[in-house]
Amino acid sequence: MPVNSFKRALRDGKTQIGLWVGMADPSVADLLAGAGFDWLLIDAEHAPNDVRTVLAQLQAIAAHPVHALVRPVKGTTELIKQYLDIGVQSLIVPMIETPEQAAQVVAATRYPNRGNRGVASATTRASRWGRIERYFERSDAEMCVVVQIESVKGLENLPAIAAVDGVDGIFFGPADLAASMGFLGNPMEPMVQAAITGGIAAVRKAGKAVGTLTADRRLAREYLALGASFVAVGIDMSLLSKAAADLAADFKGGCGA
Repeated sequence: MPVNSFKRALRDGKTQIGLWVGMADPSVADLLAGAGFDWLLIDAEHAPNDVRTVLAQLQAIAAHPVHALVRPVKGTTELIKQYLDIGVQSLIVPMIETPEQAAQVVAATRYPNRGNRGVASATTRASRWGRIERYFERSDAEMCVVVQIESVKGLENLPAIAAVDGVDGIFFGPADLAASMGFLGNPMEPMVQAAITGGIAAVRKAGKAVGTLTADRRLAREYLALGASFVAVGIDMSLLSKAAADLAADFKGGCGA
């Protein structure tokens, strides 16, 4: 049975540094998996990923000591079932606004009667096509559910969402949260940052792990100092775009010169 190293690290209070992966390419995932991060997030919400492309990236990452999380486009029971069957053990589920929604996500990751995950074994990579002994009984303990708070309504319901049994962590989405608060395109707005820092304190008080995403290294360190336990500190596309533009500028004096 594959051990969920990410879930265990969060439970043990070990800080986990991650990277957002959106290029939807197994070779890129393979390259990044060996870079030294604790976790990689395969984004299927805002990147051109589907179940098949996520599978290929999981297979590429499997050879490396890094944990793969997946963010589906939405947290439906049917879609979660497909990702779990290909071997995903950790999810970041977007746009959670109520404890009821969070509970539905948790239920989708557990087999009956603990939840409503669809039952299959011989056809799933998760059970190694039926080769993992007692997979159905053992798999629930390795599932990690992180729900994403990114709206004013989600913030209002944060204590109740964090209290849901089976929710392992809360992830704050700065971009959508800023938009919901009336600051579209400006997640660095002081009111947005205050909401995130206040949210980090509230989640820690509830005894759950808390994380977020920022490419600002100073801000990432601030979040970690405040008690964030898992922070994504960059995005693959942004890293490539900046490195390419900087290299071109060294020789041509800037983009479009």
